[in-house]
Amino acid sequence: MTVHLKIDFVSDIACPWCVIGLRALEEALARSADVLDADIAFQPFELNPTMPAGGQNIGEHIAQKYGSTPEQSAANRAMIAGRAAELGFTMAMTEESRIYNTFDAHRLLHWAGIEGGQARLKHALFAANFTDNVDPGNHEVLLDAAVKAGLDPVAADDVLRSGRYADEVRRDEDLWRRRGINAVPAIVIEDRHLISGGQSVAVFEEALRQIASSFAAAGSPSLGSGPARP
Repeated sequence: MTVHLKIDFVSDIACPWCVIGLRALEEALARSADVLDADIAFQPFELNPTMPAGGQNIGEHIAQKYGSTPEQSAANRAMIAGRAAELGFTMAMTEESRIYNTFDAHRLLHWAGIEGGQARLKHALFAANFTDNVDPGNHEVLLDAAVKAGLDPVAADDVLRSGRYADEVRRDEDLWRRRGINAVPAIVIEDRHLISGGQSVAVFEEALRQIASSFAAAGSPSLGSGPARP
């Protein structure tokens, strides 16, 4: 018998810890497949909603936002790259990398959720931003990510050109802020359990198993012999 969990993954394309959190969560889900399965919905959060087109140098941005020195910024990038590498993801950030506006990426992710390719697009966008060091706010970059995610580029282009889903993204961003989410990644399970930050696989697995056990004992949420669907 397995428990089926609903997971909301609140994050931003510009957040390196969100990459680490997602990769670790997915590995933990794979390790916990004997007792649970889950649907992950990616929810929007903008770390830098006022970032202009073209972005800002990462070192300059971190210095302004957190007061970090160039040496501290470089050490932090190296630490994050090491954590990501342990999870099979290449972080290629350098002192020349930039922080970009991600609103259009969130619009495209909203559409991809409707189309059934949201997780694939999320991974493609993380790779574009952190591995390829290209602007995830650029429409050509977004279309390339959509193609890599197996989504229809013509439909994706129409979404980007039309401005569609802007209201829905702003609505969802506001919803999660009102629910108290002010830092990402924030992983919300069945609307009641919160796991914050880029935790290790072991931490995620332990939490998932405890939550699944508590729901199984209570007879909810969905129970079955295989993956359940709402």
